[in-house]
Amino acid sequence: MASSLFQLSQLAIPSVCILISFLAYSSQYFFVYFEPAPLRDTELWRLNIFALCIWICYYRTCTVDPGRIPKDWKPLDSKQLEADRASGRQRWCRKCEAYKPPRAHHCRTCQRCIPKMDHHCPWTSNCVSHFTFPHFVRFLFYAVIGMSYLETLLYERASIIWASRNRPSYLGPSALQMGHLFVLLVVNSFTVFFLMILLGRTIWSMSINTTTIEEWEIERHQTLVRRSRHFGGYLTGPGGVRIRIKKQEFPYDIGIWSNIKAGMGGTANVLSWFWPLARTPDRRTGLEFEVNDFEDPNVTWPPPDPDRIPVTARTVMDDVEPQTPAIYGRTDDSPSGAPRASQEIRRRKRFHDRAQEEINQSGSSRESSPGYSTEPEDGEEGWKNSEGERLRDFGVEEDVEFYDEEDIPLAILMQQKAQRQ
Repeated sequence: MASSLFQLSQLAIPSVCILISFLAYSSQYFFVYFEPAPLRDTELWRLNIFALCIWICYYRTCTVDPGRIPKDWKPLDSKQLEADRASGRQRWCRKCEAYKPPRAHHCRTCQRCIPKMDHHCPWTSNCVSHFTFPHFVRFLFYAVIGMSYLETLLYERASIIWASRNRPSYLGPSALQMGHLFVLLVVNSFTVFFLMILLGRTIWSMSINTTTIEEWEIERHQTLVRRSRHFGGYLTGPGGVRIRIKKQEFPYDIGIWSNIKAGMGGTANVLSWFWPLARTPDRRTGLEFEVNDFEDPNVTWPPPDPDRIPVTARTVMDDVEPQTPAIYGRTDDSPSGAPRASQEIRRRKRFHDRAQEEINQSGSSRESSPGYSTEPEDGEEGWKNSEGERLRDFGVEEDVEFYDEEDIPLAILMQQKAQRQ
């Protein structure tokens, strides 16, 4: 299955290139030999300019490195780092064995954490990230503008054929030309329709400064807030721990102008937003982001999620054990400092299965519970949003990404303690 998906992904870029070539150049061949309305000089150079812009932007979207996290990176704000350590919610990537900056996610295809990852695009075989997002937006923009212009030219020729439909067939275009025009119209219409929807959604996301993954996280948080209302504002975490769930504002929405400027590489030069050869954002950026200060500085994103807490046991020491997260509002009285044996992460059953068990006061075991499976399809990491998408659909490493609130390894904590002393 994995090999077949890999083979399909290898065909994605050639398929897009064939589609662009077919619409851009096959249409010109049709127009040249369409006697009732041959291609005008102005139409010719406009079509080719749009095609050139599409090629440049698509090439850069596919080839520009989406970025990587420096191995020795850690938050610049030492006070924030200390607060995060105390809260136990530091983002640590178990695959990269390094800190994960805000808005970064581990891509299962690129096999590394990507700065401000939006999603891994199968049609470009590359991640849409902090560094490739401006090129991706420009590609969509020129594709929609270029294909919309082509649509007007095709519609004009189709109108001419329709107006002369009562004339003898030998006075009009050949059957081959009519078939060619029909295929061009159908392919171009469907393509520009879907790309227009994608461009509109991308611009909307950019205007509120969210990524595709963060939209999933926002909807997930809203789901948890709705659930918690039925349980007095609390949800049950691993081991029966009650965790307080409060509505939390998205921190990176800093105003429409600032959001768009940040999405397009941090520049306020509007002309550069549309320039196909515009520079890639500075490689020193993408690790820290401006926030709107609607929430307490110690509150992190994504918001607390009981099902994202790993159900693991770790060996810890009294003086370095992460404290109970204050923002979680845990109410357990479990003693701290007792050494515990390490074990694998265990997936929790779906919320509705757990809630039904509580209602029925069932004492059945995990393995015998209905609907439970060791497959990743089960458990809250398999949660889907209203569009039926889950984390792995955006290209992230779901097993790592969903449980990204794991405590920092003991050696790192001890190193931090030594540096503070």
